[in-house]
Amino acid sequence: MRFPAAPFSPSRRRLLRSTVSLAAAAVWAGRAEGPLRAEVALAGDPFALGVASGDPTADGFVIWSRLAPRPIEPGGGMPAEAVAVRYEVAEDEGFTRIMRQGSTTTTPDWAHSVHVEVTGLAPDRPFFYRFHCAGATSPVGRARTFPATGAAPGSLRFAFASCQHYEQGFYTAYGQMVADDPALILHLGDYIYEQATRGQPVRDQHGGDALSLADYRRRHAVYKTDEHLQAAHRHCPWIVTWDDHEVANDYWGGHSSDPAVSPEAFAARRAAGYQAYYEHLPLRRAHLPHGAGMPLHRRVSFGSLAEFFVLDTRQHRTQQPCGNGNRQPCDGVLDEAATLTGPEQERWLLDGFAASSSTWNILAQQVMMARVDRSPGPVEAFSMDQWPGYERQRRRILAAFAARPAANPLVLTGDIHSHWANDLVAAEGDATGRVVGTELVTTSISSGGNGTAAPAGLAALHSENPFVKFHNAQRGYVACELTPTRCLATFRVVDVVTRPGGALSTAATFAVESGRPGLHTA
Repeated sequence: MRFPAAPFSPSRRRLLRSTVSLAAAAVWAGRAEGPLRAEVALAGDPFALGVASGDPTADGFVIWSRLAPRPIEPGGGMPAEAVAVRYEVAEDEGFTRIMRQGSTTTTPDWAHSVHVEVTGLAPDRPFFYRFHCAGATSPVGRARTFPATGAAPGSLRFAFASCQHYEQGFYTAYGQMVADDPALILHLGDYIYEQATRGQPVRDQHGGDALSLADYRRRHAVYKTDEHLQAAHRHCPWIVTWDDHEVANDYWGGHSSDPAVSPEAFAARRAAGYQAYYEHLPLRRAHLPHGAGMPLHRRVSFGSLAEFFVLDTRQHRTQQPCGNGNRQPCDGVLDEAATLTGPEQERWLLDGFAASSSTWNILAQQVMMARVDRSPGPVEAFSMDQWPGYERQRRRILAAFAARPAANPLVLTGDIHSHWANDLVAAEGDATGRVVGTELVTTSISSGGNGTAAPAGLAALHSENPFVKFHNAQRGYVACELTPTRCLATFRVVDVVTRPGGALSTAATFAVESGRPGLHTA
């Protein structure tokens, strides 16, 4: 279902002038307090970056926008002062049954971003929302509340995606994703790419390496102008988490992957990347960044059917052992203190998993958990940036899965620019151990260009890793349908992203039956 943009009256190109009374409520992250007045003159549509909703609960969700009539310019074309935005949430697309409305204050300190936490709504139903500012009305977005705690919903349809390098391809997959009509979209990292243009880009991302807050804001704004990405954000709520490119490639904790960059310099860069990430996504005030830190891991419940554990495997990780890339294991792989999540987040995950009564327990996270051997023959090599580089922690997670097979552990993964369907097997030996969980890995939306359906070395990969049930390196996403008895996962691919209009097809479909770990074709 698509929602047309509300008319931008009298013209989307006409200079807008209006006097706005600023509400007394302070913006979450801004500096404006108390009643203020400002006359704003906006040379264009303030909602050029679209609208979004996120992190639904049983009684509400976050709704988002950012005022930016000239998105690529410094400041987005907004005045250096606070500006008020009105919002409406209704039961119907025509806004005849308005359930919530109000005003919030945006400030230049936080890029005039809008984050409203809507509460007090009825559970398990769709709602519509829009914003008003300076005589303009935003496009209409559709959000939804999740089922109440203890409710037993019959199904949930969701999709998940990752890695959307703007200059390497068009976001055709998002247009197709909307046609699948998911109730929820999860983004697992690399929402932007911070790097300067390399080679021959398909689209202009405007700028070199993102280093400052202004750089990261411009990069996010460029990505947000994509029509398919905006349509997917309008369609339903998103749950988002980051990987590395939201700040810098392969960074770990408070350190750049480039040893020449000091921790002090990298802290400033990380703070800039984190703030811009918050400014451009539908996140709650609980995730407000504080300097070079930002609390991001969280749980999102869909009644008794599903519990989503949203992980952050970048901010608190220790350095990749043995050197980065695909390497033979060294002693550091078995270091008890090596961690992707940090000890506090690991305890939070294991305690929450042990206590959960949901039918499906889903880790929404970034890097591959399956221990995939990348070297044919007797010599083993594993990716040190993924869970196999942190083997002791990986084994602790798998042990928790093995202890509770009825919890139906399901790991959703991004990062690797290819589709994978993996059985997760007990740590006593990946090739022969019992299956304790399932990993579904989505390919990229556009990163890496068009890709291929049959990557080189596919036969050797399967021979070395019999728990890998499917692998494909085209672009696309994964669509899932959960019921109390099974998870159906459909791997969707687009044949071309280097030009618009690529064709969508289904590369594979797998099912996981409740209470029976392991993938089988459906």
